[in-house]
Amino acid sequence: MAEIRGGVADGSAGDADYGVIGGGYSDYRQPDPRIARVLADALGGARSVLNVGAGAGSYEPADAEVVAVEPSATMRAQRPAHLAPAIDASAEQLPFDDDRFDASMTTFSVHQWSDAAAGLREMRRVTRGPVVVMTCDPALVRDFWLYAYAPLVLDTEARRYPAVEAITAALGGRCTVTPVPIPADCTDGFNEAYYARPERLLDPGARQACSAWSFVPPELAARYTGDLRAAIGSGAWDAQYGALRHQPYLDGSLVLIRSVPEHGTP
Repeated sequence: MAEIRGGVADGSAGDADYGVIGGGYSDYRQPDPRIARVLADALGGARSVLNVGAGAGSYEPADAEVVAVEPSATMRAQRPAHLAPAIDASAEQLPFDDDRFDASMTTFSVHQWSDAAAGLREMRRVTRGPVVVMTCDPALVRDFWLYAYAPLVLDTEARRYPAVEAITAALGGRCTVTPVPIPADCTDGFNEAYYARPERLLDPGARQACSAWSFVPPELAARYTGDLRAAIGSGAWDAQYGALRHQPYLDGSLVLIRSVPEHGTP
């Protein structure tokens, strides 16, 4: 029998069931090396790193001792063989002593937690140095062109992502918020990763790998997809947004939040 945690099968900790939508996640959500460099710089060469909501292990630094935490059995099963197995636990109750890790990280995960503030406080508790959160700023989510075709998808994203101010308040310490440019050929397939390649969002697998689509009724998602397909086919998308095909980076909603203790690592 599937494990049930928080009313969701598969052990998924938040409001999305990765037992349903996570099966092909790693096929579409490959870590992008340019985004990985930004994250690695923020970790500051830490030797021991905790990855919370680790999923299939994207962006875990290869040169550190990484301990991964992931509540979804489906996502834990997708971790490649060269990575250590993830611990079945959730952000809100991390099974570690205070100040256990040099640094901790979470990427595209904080919006999945049932209590984001509690999870962030737990990360701070178990971390001596920087806590690094890669997420999207909900105040900017609806600026993306997809809002013209699939408004409920981006309304859902904006609702689920915690406000940047809420994240920094929960973490405390000295916080910096850095926009992360999204490359046109980004290999990590979140919605904005396809800003220059709208055709990719016609792929059901690509949409399934973006959890906000799972909150839209299937018939409405089909209508959204049909409208986008028609706009691409007629040239209407290119007439309005075609310049993006030649734009090397998008300054979208992706941000990296870094917190260090007041008297800790700079």
